[in-house]
Amino acid sequence: MSTVLEKIKKQINDNPVILYMKGSPTLPNCGFSAKAVRILSSCGERFAYIDVLSNADIRAELPKFANWPTFPQLWINGKLIGGCDIIIEMYRCGELQSLIKASIEKHNLQK
Repeated sequence: MSTVLEKIKKQINDNPVILYMKGSPTLPNCGFSAKAVRILSSCGERFAYIDVLSNADIRAELPKFANWPTFPQLWINGKLIGGCDIIIEMYRCGELQSLIKASIEKHNLQK
C-alpha cells in the first residue's frame, strides 16, 4: 500500500497541471479556490484537481511536503507554482498561460 506522500508525488508527476483545492471546479468551497479555477479555466487547457476537503490525508500532508501552508496549490510540471495570489499575478502578466501551454505540450510529447 502506498503512503500518502507517494500518492501526492504520483498525482503531481502524472498531471502536467494539477490544482489542489477546496471543492471541485464546478463547486468550489472557498473563494480562493473559485478564483484559481476561473483563471485556470480561462487559460484554455485541461487541468487535474484534487479536492482536499474529500481527501483529509492529502490535506494534512501536502502542506508539509510543499512547504506551503494554504490551499489552493497549483502545481505545473511537477513544481509548486503557489496559491491564489501568485496565480492571479502570473495570469495578469501572461506568464501562467505560456507556462501551462508549454507544460501540456511537453506532457503530450512524452506520451
